[in-house]
Amino acid sequence: MMGKSKLVLVTGGARSGKSDFAERYAAVLPGRHAYVATAFVSDDEMARRIALHRKRRPASWATWEVPRHLPDVVDDLCKQADVVLVDCLTIYFSNYLWDHDGESDDVLLDGALTELRTILKAFRRAGVTAVLVTNELGSGIVPMEHVSRLYRDIMGRINQEAASEADEVYVSVCGITTEWKHRAVILPEVNP
Repeated sequence: MMGKSKLVLVTGGARSGKSDFAERYAAVLPGRHAYVATAFVSDDEMARRIALHRKRRPASWATWEVPRHLPDVVDDLCKQADVVLVDCLTIYFSNYLWDHDGESDDVLLDGALTELRTILKAFRRAGVTAVLVTNELGSGIVPMEHVSRLYRDIMGRINQEAASEADEVYVSVCGITTEWKHRAVILPEVNP
């Protein structure tokens, strides 16, 4: 039986405490839990990071390793879980960027946004609580390399769209997490 869907976005900088918060948030929710890991082991350091994440989460959670093509499995995933934690969109769309290397910037951005929309609609349709982790990028200097600027721009748009669709948006800074969406300043529309 489908429940009421809920989308939760958790963002922050690197090592801000966002994944820990997202795991604790998901853990208190009732039902079957699934953890969608978007990273893959590319070197020893990444293997250690993945092992730490595995160790932190409950053994009862089903782990789905989905570094790419999440829209292809999200329906099956949601049939087996009531709570889905995706960690993280930043790595997922980094993989997307490399898989689509050579496409024009506009085509790549449009494709990434279409993929995100497909994922969010599938979670809504399934009636699960989806907790999505992402990094807030772009608060530092403008990168010198084109691909780094493109990635920053793609993630900025991905994060804005995900936040717009989310029911709750949490921001972690220095291990302190605050809900921001319900505190947002909403300016009136200006008619030209």
